[in-house]
Amino acid sequence: MLMQLAWQACPKWRFAGAANAVSLKDMSEPQLARIDGTIGARRHFRYFDYMMAAFVAILLLSNLIGAAKTSEIAGWKFGAGILFFPISYVLGDVLTEVYGYANARRCVWVGFFALLFMALMSFVVVAMPPAADWGCATSHDPQFSAVMAKTSAGALCQTTYDSVFGSTWRIVAASVIAFWAGEFVNSIVLARMKVLTQGRWLWTRTVGSTVFGQAVDSALFYPIAFLGVWTNADVITVLWHNWAFKVAWEVLLTPMTYWIVGFLKRHEGVDVFDTDTNFSPFARAATV
Repeated sequence: MLMQLAWQACPKWRFAGAANAVSLKDMSEPQLARIDGTIGARRHFRYFDYMMAAFVAILLLSNLIGAAKTSEIAGWKFGAGILFFPISYVLGDVLTEVYGYANARRCVWVGFFALLFMALMSFVVVAMPPAADWGCATSHDPQFSAVMAKTSAGALCQTTYDSVFGSTWRIVAASVIAFWAGEFVNSIVLARMKVLTQGRWLWTRTVGSTVFGQAVDSALFYPIAFLGVWTNADVITVLWHNWAFKVAWEVLLTPMTYWIVGFLKRHEGVDVFDTDTNFSPFARAATV
């Protein structure tokens, strides 16, 4: 009882106890080993494969769902893919921040070839002739009964299928080129900013890299895909609205980015700084 009263009466004791608790907590935290980009490119990481799989999966889904659809909410016109495409950029930031530019470069190339394969298979599957009795949701919709009376269920479903999964060569080219250029700009800016800031102020490089990366992505995608199809005004409007939405998404997802980066760094045990990295998209990392 006397010790408890003395503790409460003496602020210095309480401060010393709190400081000791903090120091013990710091001692229990795993210390991250700082390594350069060359070593990081050769190192085996525990969670890297999972992050790359998530990155590619979201990339493919964002291009498969909503890439050509335009939506409008409260006067803001934007591409529907904005709902989750920016998550691929968040993962790109995490990959570069945690695993270094060389490993992020591998993910960009994997995503690039995955996009090409998806585009090729989409063209093949959509072009295949439909069975006359092929049934789908559209063929059972009463509002299409008049069309059904003049054609077959397969022909109607093929039209619907093509409108959803079909794509022009322009959209495919725009998706692949914009992703490739934008993602590399995003990774390079983040990696260089990390070295300049000595690993501090993570939010400055995640947001800053997105500002530049998404600007390149949007500036390439919408003119290549829709210039001459949409009005010039719509192309410009959707372009800058999407860029603004993507940057806003990055800002909103900053707490999640911090959590993922912290989790991965603690479990990987290292912090990669690209002080000796070749930033060419075509450079090959040394292997062991």
